[in-house]
Amino acid sequence: MRSKIGLLVVFTIIFIIPTLNYALAAGDEPGKYLDRRVEIWNLFFRMMVVAFTIGAVVAGTMIWLVWRFRESNPNAKPTKYEETGDW
Repeated sequence: MRSKIGLLVVFTIIFIIPTLNYALAAGDEPGKYLDRRVEIWNLFFRMMVVAFTIGAVVAGTMIWLVWRFRESNPNAKPTKYEETGDW
């Protein structure tokens, strides 16, 4: 349950707060306009940086897991279930 709440908080910070910031960025002063194309590209760029960072962490974790728990690892020991053959 904690992980779901934490994930929801992270998504809220990443998506909703910048969107509200851009929606309210025009301000009350006349003559200042918001270029939506630039803001959309900026938001897309930020999300892609986050996506690539998360992807790199996940890929690195998977590579580490495969390398760590390979069968030819000299430190690999069979579990008690593998030794006795009881599944």
